[in-house]
Amino acid sequence: MLHVDLDQFIAAVEVLRRPELAGLPVIVGGRGDPTERAVVSTASYEARAFGVGSGMPLRIAARKVPDAVILPVDAPAYLAASEEVMAELRAQPGAVVQVLGWDEAFVGVDTDDPEAYARSIQQAVLARTELHCSVGIGDTLVRAKIATGFGKPRGVFRLTAENWDEVMGDRPVIELWGIGSKVSKRLLGLGIRTVAELAAAPEGDLTAEFGPRMGLWYQELGRGGVSAIVDDTPWVPRGHSRETTYQVDLEDRAGIVRAALSLLDQVLTDVGDDGRPVVGLGLKVRYAPFTTKTFTKRIGSTSDREIIVAKAEELIARIDEDRPVRLLGMRAEMAMPDDARDGHTPTRGGW
Repeated sequence: MLHVDLDQFIAAVEVLRRPELAGLPVIVGGRGDPTERAVVSTASYEARAFGVGSGMPLRIAARKVPDAVILPVDAPAYLAASEEVMAELRAQPGAVVQVLGWDEAFVGVDTDDPEAYARSIQQAVLARTELHCSVGIGDTLVRAKIATGFGKPRGVFRLTAENWDEVMGDRPVIELWGIGSKVSKRLLGLGIRTVAELAAAPEGDLTAEFGPRMGLWYQELGRGGVSAIVDDTPWVPRGHSRETTYQVDLEDRAGIVRAALSLLDQVLTDVGDDGRPVVGLGLKVRYAPFTTKTFTKRIGSTSDREIIVAKAEELIARIDEDRPVRLLGMRAEMAMPDDARDGHTPTRGGW
């Protein structure tokens, strides 16, 4: 199977709309104002050369690249471009397409020459959208996904069981798809630093630390994964979330409660459009200057707005008194259809 990943997607869409920006350091984030509280959504390769990356505070990015072009996020434009790309992928001969987000998808295909097929995909996407992409080839989903990183930008790379140990064995575990900084630190506590060490780790150590399911799953990642099925079942969101970074810290308790309930109201509108009951709630709080806490609660499956609001108020009550709040987020988890392929919404993300 193949993994197709658009190169510097959001920045590339902006350059297409403004050709004069080609070759310049372009940063996209928030409302395009580095004096406001916002983070970088993406940066062009020219900006990345200065150390700018996604999730970085916009004000810090502006300091790193004083002459950068900073643009506001335009989600509808990126969604429209993404839909064109995915339509072109689905139009490829024999392709089964599993969309992962705005800028990436797995493509399952039966071919004797995956490199040639990958090149044909790149040419087709470029001809239709003027966007460049990189393609990873793998014998599992994990290997295909990781391979793409070695092909960037505009390249093709194959990663299979044959070269997995050679390419990945000595690399840190955080380079595996599905392992972040927290898990990598816990693995380090077990003396596991590299992908090869994770693959060879005693199962008992991993299951004792992470539980029987996740422990074995992390080891499976270290060996390159086993799933080789590209699933084109229509994507169904597991939940909806909204969050806001406030330009002025919220200090009044009543104001904090109102802001949280306002976000919940927006979330429940999104949930209502899906027509599925809520089974869980989440509250994200970022205190000034930058300490983040997340609270969650499972609730009985319900569509009763009053019950959901009452449960949310229990979470809101856990916000620390006398601490200024700079960000709030609310999330509602929904019951999943039996035949659904679930995931996080690519436009708003999950937390």
